[in-house]
Amino acid sequence: MKKVSFAEFGGPDVLQLIDAEEPHAGPGQVRIAVRAAGVNPADWRIREGQVLKAHPVVLPAGVGLDAAGVVDEVGEGVEGVEAGDHVFGEGSSTYAEFAVLSAWARMPEGLTFEEAAGYPSVVETALRILREVGVRSGQTLLVSGASGGVGSAVLQIARDRGIAVIGTAGAANQDYLRSLGALATTYGEGWVDRVRQLGHVDAALDLAGSGVIGELVELTGDPQKVISIADLEAPKFGVRFSGVAGSVPDALAEAAALISRGRLHIPVEKAYPLAEAAAAHIDSQAGHTRGRRVVVV
Repeated sequence: MKKVSFAEFGGPDVLQLIDAEEPHAGPGQVRIAVRAAGVNPADWRIREGQVLKAHPVVLPAGVGLDAAGVVDEVGEGVEGVEAGDHVFGEGSSTYAEFAVLSAWARMPEGLTFEEAAGYPSVVETALRILREVGVRSGQTLLVSGASGGVGSAVLQIARDRGIAVIGTAGAANQDYLRSLGALATTYGEGWVDRVRQLGHVDAALDLAGSGVIGELVELTGDPQKVISIADLEAPKFGVRFSGVAGSVPDALAEAAALISRGRLHIPVEKAYPLAEAAAAHIDSQAGHTRGRRVVVV
């Protein structure tokens, strides 16, 4: 089978499309014929060797955590799913023609494989950081870097829970944030004052890692009310860096329910062929994403 792999840590140029042996489903796993794989910042952080404590890597290594596809192999002890089912979920080395998933859910009706591949990690992350930051119905949440996949999920889940959201993003994504129910403003000089004009901030999430942790603490008045998933320097401000996943099966089940109720939709900004995984990483690292990027097989 074809698979994207890297034999050394480094930039996007270390990614290679190789011929590899097919993986097989072990106990508690399923194998899918991959139709699309989600592109996450974690993918290129792993490729660069940034997060070895959270994601130990044995080289050469595959790439990708999220995927959607068709079940073609069911591991021992797995119930409720069979060959031919369309699922989305998390596993390993998902930029490939076949991949093994350790957590999955049936794809909601009407969702394409490309769309479904964009949900698993971002929805798990969104649900986790909303829980960790402790924001409640009737309060206001500030989201820095709100237009990407996690931001798109956070805005919609917060709205579903009765939480008001102020989102920051580039000028081109202001209308997109408003379409998701957020009050929107741009980055850049004066952004703190612009946020204050939009309302009081009870809690804040840093999704972009753009060096704004100090300002988020200033706006909330409490470092315990700020969570970052993108700035490794956050703990220096007393702010928690959230990087350890919670229950992925529970997150997938909640994602499927929200999607089925029409309360969550994350658009696919761009899809790349398997052979152009490096370009997908370059674009992901550049930021300014609206929704999700996926690799299609």
